[in-house]
Amino acid sequence: MNGSRHLVRLCALAALALCTSPARAEDAAPRQADRAQLQIAPNAAVAWDEGPAEAPKGERPPNIVLILADDLGFNDIAFYGGGVAGGRVPTPNIDSIARDGAHFTNGYSGHANCAPSRAALMTGRYPTRFGFAFTPTPLGFARSLGSVVTQGRRKVYRADLEDAVPPVEEMGLPTDETTLAELLAARGYHTVQLGKWHLGESPRFLPERQGFDEWLGFPAGASLFLPKDDPRAVNSVQPYDPIDVYLWDHLQYFVRKDGGAPFRPDTHMTDYLSDEAVRVIAANRNRPFFLYLAYNAPHTPLQALKEDYDALGGIEDHTLRVYAAMIR
Repeated sequence: MNGSRHLVRLCALAALALCTSPARAEDAAPRQADRAQLQIAPNAAVAWDEGPAEAPKGERPPNIVLILADDLGFNDIAFYGGGVAGGRVPTPNIDSIARDGAHFTNGYSGHANCAPSRAALMTGRYPTRFGFAFTPTPLGFARSLGSVVTQGRRKVYRADLEDAVPPVEEMGLPTDETTLAELLAARGYHTVQLGKWHLGESPRFLPERQGFDEWLGFPAGASLFLPKDDPRAVNSVQPYDPIDVYLWDHLQYFVRKDGGAPFRPDTHMTDYLSDEAVRVIAANRNRPFFLYLAYNAPHTPLQALKEDYDALGGIEDHTLRVYAAMIR
């Protein structure tokens, strides 16, 4: 879990407020425009690298599946006696991991906001030790927060943000850091990343440069779960929240395979990533593998499948019902 939704949002604001150092000479070149709308191809079948047809004899290292939920709150899980909307949404599959395995009630994240906590997870190091203390932020996103972020009593205006926020293409997990994927690859593991990356969008920061043999997902910090006008989707927009407004205006619905051209999934992003994870496991069943499955759910924007939304008719608040449907 990346902590509560509210904590992450506040920390994102705080990170931008603190990031107001003078402009550097090397940043004087014109800034790249905010992410342009991509040309996205229709859905395409994904071909995963197949392991051996038969398992080798003798003992082998254990397979590892690391699942990360994005902004999932502790009390959203029924296992701990809570659950969304007063416990109306059971979480039996997540609960089974704790019930049949182990769960840890004392723990902490390596950092208080999004991408640095992922960097800590991938490296085992505090991200402040290697200069990755802030979430990679497009300039347009920083501008959208300029009217609400404060530094002391002084508002941070757009001119300050122009100087403070480096180009997003320069932000990423330094490639000289050793990642979990690199360690396991050296031990003979086939390594796969699925879903949200958020550790750099430039080619030098993508998963294939950080120890992963294959990956399927999106490099940025969020994604639509379905097209906004998809009849299968029920959306909840928060007009009071500048982060949410920016996401609805700029996010698209696509994935990439190994850095290739973007194409559309064929269903809600959560189900799509789950289905592909099952296919990855099947393809690698006869060799040691490491699967890093990083969902963007239940991170905003809030989009649920209509069938899940309809199943929760007892929840009157629309936003809570959409969120509950995403957990379901």
